Amino acid sequence: MNEHEELKQEVYTRVSKYAEKAGYKINPDEKILDIVIDGLATNKEKYGKQYCPCRIVTGDEEQDKKIICPCAYHKDEIEKNGMCHCVLFFRENWSEHSA
Repeated sequence: MNEHEELKQEVYTRVSKYAEKAGYKINPDEKILDIVIDGLATNKEKYGKQYCPCRIVTGDEEQDKKIICPCAYHKDEIEKNGMCHCVLFFRENWSEHSA
């Protein structure tokens, strides 16, 4: 396993633990989940922080800290939409039929 794949595994473990602790579930679609996890790992490699791949890193440290996963917006997004913008975290009882 190369370094990027190892980092992806670490990111997956971290977000899985967070989801369980927060009462969320992670995206059950393995392909989409892999894309989001890959984006988080890539941002960690590129910027040194696990920035949400669905948000733009501005270079303003104060602004950008809001988009470190889990970002400052995810709870409101999950409450409103059943999932966060990145489609990483879902409300525990979310189903395609509730969208």
